[in-house]
Amino acid sequence: MHQPTPPSATDAGPDSGRASPPAPGSPSHESSAVSAPRIGATPPRAPDRRGAPPPAAVTEPPRSPVPGTSGGRSRSPRPAAAPGGVPAPARTPDGPTPPAPGPLAELPPTHTALVCVALPGLAVSLGQGQLTGRGLEGYYRGGRRLLSRCLLRVAGREPLEVQARMAGADRARFVGTLRISAPPGPDPDLTVERIRHADGTERITLHSRASRPLRLPVEVALGTDLADLGAIASGRAGPELPADVHAAGLRWAGRAGTSVVTADPPPADALACAGVLRWEVELPPGGSTSLELRVRPEGAGPLRAVGRTATGWPSPAAAAGDDARVPALLRTSLDDLQALLLRDPAYPADLHLAAGAPWRCGLAPAEALAAARMTLPLGTRLAAGTLRILARVQLSAPGPRSGVIPGPRRDAGPHLPPGCSGTEATLLFPVVLAEARRWGLSETETEQLLPAAERCLDWLRATVGDGPYVPDPRPDGPVRCETQAHAHRAALLGADLLDSCGRPGAEELRQWAQHLRTAFRRDFWTDDPSGGRPAAARTPDGRLVPHLGAAAAHLLDTGLLGGGEQAPGLLDKARTGRLARLLSGPAMDTGWGLRGLGAKEPGHNPFGHRAGAVRVQETAVAVAGLFAAGHEREGSALLRGVLAAADVFGHRLPEMYAGEQRTDGGAPLPHPAACRPAATSAAAAVLLLTALAGIRPDAPAGTVTLCPVRGAPLGEIGLTGLRVAGAPFSVRVSRLGLAMVEEAAGGLLLRS
Repeated sequence: MHQPTPPSATDAGPDSGRASPPAPGSPSHESSAVSAPRIGATPPRAPDRRGAPPPAAVTEPPRSPVPGTSGGRSRSPRPAAAPGGVPAPARTPDGPTPPAPGPLAELPPTHTALVCVALPGLAVSLGQGQLTGRGLEGYYRGGRRLLSRCLLRVAGREPLEVQARMAGADRARFVGTLRISAPPGPDPDLTVERIRHADGTERITLHSRASRPLRLPVEVALGTDLADLGAIASGRAGPELPADVHAAGLRWAGRAGTSVVTADPPPADALACAGVLRWEVELPPGGSTSLELRVRPEGAGPLRAVGRTATGWPSPAAAAGDDARVPALLRTSLDDLQALLLRDPAYPADLHLAAGAPWRCGLAPAEALAAARMTLPLGTRLAAGTLRILARVQLSAPGPRSGVIPGPRRDAGPHLPPGCSGTEATLLFPVVLAEARRWGLSETETEQLLPAAERCLDWLRATVGDGPYVPDPRPDGPVRCETQAHAHRAALLGADLLDSCGRPGAEELRQWAQHLRTAFRRDFWTDDPSGGRPAAARTPDGRLVPHLGAAAAHLLDTGLLGGGEQAPGLLDKARTGRLARLLSGPAMDTGWGLRGLGAKEPGHNPFGHRAGAVRVQETAVAVAGLFAAGHEREGSALLRGVLAAADVFGHRLPEMYAGEQRTDGGAPLPHPAACRPAATSAAAAVLLLTALAGIRPDAPAGTVTLCPVRGAPLGEIGLTGLRVAGAPFSVRVSRLGLAMVEEAAGGLLLRS
């Protein structure tokens, strides 16, 4: 039986504790390679037959590669822990200490890029229509850059760029103008429109505004290095390759493969030495004409993006209401989720979400499960596919790691050593299965996935032994607050799942969860005159790491049990209220969302992805948890902040942005290395909006409970096209905070 390649031990994103290659397009229906091999050095290009020297390759200045990697995001060495923190140990659980890193390559920025996504295809443009070959620019398929340079000239001149914008998750529109008339006046008389698609097509349309016929030479200069994304990220892309004339276009070949660009209509001339295609275009007054370029690997057919061919997910959900930003946010988020869909190549019916573009276009288990969980209101197919994919890579050999879902290490900020996202994924697996069943996952699919969930729970029981806490995978690592929250939720929802399916072991899990609650409330709370706070971790010698960060929001995420009930949390009511006030205070709430680390904490950095930047997923978890716990004022403030940030980002939320305090007339600062789109951010938008209605289904019992936010922080809101119990579900929340079901499965009993 096919076994998918397990996720690597390191991550490629800014969550990584050390740099590593991304996994573009993996797994997908076309390529399951984690990263393509580096192309070798290319010999100097010879002059063309007319003696003209070859054009110089457009490349970035040389950069030092990151040792031991083939690309991905690079990070500076983690600073030493502040007093009270835990220093990183000298040895990893996977082997000896890696060699000391050398000079780090500067990661190409993404915050100004327009990233068109239809995985396994990408098109990255740095805010303009011209592709110059610098940085990340280009067309990609399966992580390989097929075209890096695409320079358009009309009548010997480049159009003046006047607008560049996303026209959808998979396409961007660029508009430029030219003055053609002689003598030139102040008004442009030629408009140039370029529509760039992630599938490797670009349509160039010239619109004449002149009062006389125009005859114009048009040329497109093309080039590529056929570099993989990891090499580009670490500054090792190499020079452009020489081109050959091929059919109605050009062709490039290298060790990494072959790329072909064809044109329709065919060019009048093709110059391989310069990589140029030429046309003579005639335009009547007010007329238009178009050229289309198609980029693809030689011998490959048109790109069949997974999100455009998959059926059944996501559901065609829509939002309406008093706040005009709400429908735009949901619409854009659904578009991004569809663009990030991938298939298991051996099991094409199984879908999962890539973590984000452009850096993390492969399977990241914890992020894939978190996104699948947040999007359960859109249907259970994604959750089922993600669970099946991860069940196939779950460790099954006898030993202490039996039952673990492998995952990369993840940077944990300035006060803790990197954590293991595999632990989070292992604890999320039974939670996602239990909640998917409540939303409508069939009993047949639940039974098929139950053994893998039981192995996760068996690992949990074996790992804690007789103690109350889930330890760190490192022998001398800390006991982390958020890990205990994940474990407590897994135990309670796992017990509920086992009972519902007639399996043994539920009572033991509940007893351990009770033991954990008692110990956690005693050991993880730091008292102070203002009311105290939860500690981020405990060191092996029992010292508390007292720093407050967004990870504490996971204490509010207790999970959904049968009958629409929320599972109990690790904190009691009074301490939950204290945490709500802390998260909504100025040290944590930027006005745009929740800081990763409080502004007054040592080591705070507003751009640090776990040291102060706003991470949308954690803010959404906090909002939903605050609403569920009855702290609507605090949750509403965070919700409005994220919605305001989404408006600034064109409703396409990045995975993170700077945690600078909001000011009148200000805007959130983008993070230069953030994925955008990102699966967890797009999925978080679904969670934020559905949390307003408080939808708590129990499909096996044929009931759904509504617990809407009574304060109606966004006014009236209607959500249509959701899925509960396998059928369409629509709900409306009035300005008075009253929820009304407008569409539901037959026989579904409403509770309030």
